[in-house]
Amino acid sequence: MATTAQQIAIYRRFLGIARRSAAIYGSLARMEQDSDRAAVFQRLSDNELEHAAQWSELIGESGRNVFPARLGPASLLLWLTTKMIGTTFIARFLIRGHEKNLHEISRLPDPSMMADAAREQELALRRLAYPDEDPVDHHEGGFLAGEGGTLRAAVLGINDGLVSNFSLVMGVAGGTGDAQFVVLAGVAGLLAGAFSMAAGEYISMRSQKDVYENIVRLERAELELWPEREMEELAGFFEEKGLSREEALTVADRISKDPEIALDTHLREEFGLNRDDLGSPWAAAFASMTAFSIGAIIPVFPYFFGDSGIVLTLSAAFSALALVVVGAGLAWMSGINTAWGGARMLLAGGVAAAVTFGVGAAIGETIT
Repeated sequence: MATTAQQIAIYRRFLGIARRSAAIYGSLARMEQDSDRAAVFQRLSDNELEHAAQWSELIGESGRNVFPARLGPASLLLWLTTKMIGTTFIARFLIRGHEKNLHEISRLPDPSMMADAAREQELALRRLAYPDEDPVDHHEGGFLAGEGGTLRAAVLGINDGLVSNFSLVMGVAGGTGDAQFVVLAGVAGLLAGAFSMAAGEYISMRSQKDVYENIVRLERAELELWPEREMEELAGFFEEKGLSREEALTVADRISKDPEIALDTHLREEFGLNRDDLGSPWAAAFASMTAFSIGAIIPVFPYFFGDSGIVLTLSAAFSALALVVVGAGLAWMSGINTAWGGARMLLAGGVAAAVTFGVGAAIGETIT
């Protein structure tokens, strides 16, 4: 059967993905200090090159001269990110990229040709990303909600810091040409926002954790006081899932023999609660404060070097670039188009900054 133009387009897309993945895994293998982990990254890189050769042959080209893609400036970003957060967290981001590709694999004429390889790649990444957990049993549970809310706080923090301080700096810059005033306002906005975000995140997570911990205590007490009633309740949950009465009672009885497993099962079935996801309020607060500060310093940074006419342009340019990167990153982690995510973030932040600049200019002219 002849290969259609649509199939060739899909194969070319996977060829590009495989070459880029090979380059990323190869770079991580060279940067990884642990020899065992480096070997896993290198094996993943070699596997991706083999896949690239297969895609190349499917579109009618030779697979002999397939090489990893050139990452260009992205290689510096990868190096900096790896130095900052380590390959363990990088692997968690790569899992998200892998998950996005599963939809494309399902559209292949013969998905089974990639299914086993995709599963092996996923397990290898999970071993790298979660070295202390069983990769078969581990489930992501939502990337932005991972790490007990710490990652979510960091992502939202850098987003809020960038947009709010970009708008603040543009507003003050529109009203005055004095760089010292802009720096003062920007640093004040950074500090106020960072501590406000940290306090708000801590109170929010602490309150939520208090509620969850109370639920855990009550459920544990009920299991100790009325074990038979709780087992019947558990059997009812399994019956709702389609098991017969006898099967449900058998499963409930087996689970109830281990108090901790019984507790986890009741929490999950009754409240949708996982004790491992409670997280640390202090960690979330620190992540939020740090991320907000990183985002908020970008618009202010050029003003530390003077008040020349180009400073405003540099501040806007750096902020716009950061908005695109953050927006694309959020979109990538959410499984949507990265170009649209970056453009959407740039539009939202740009409009907010333009409005505040205009208002600042009007107020500054009125005062003058």
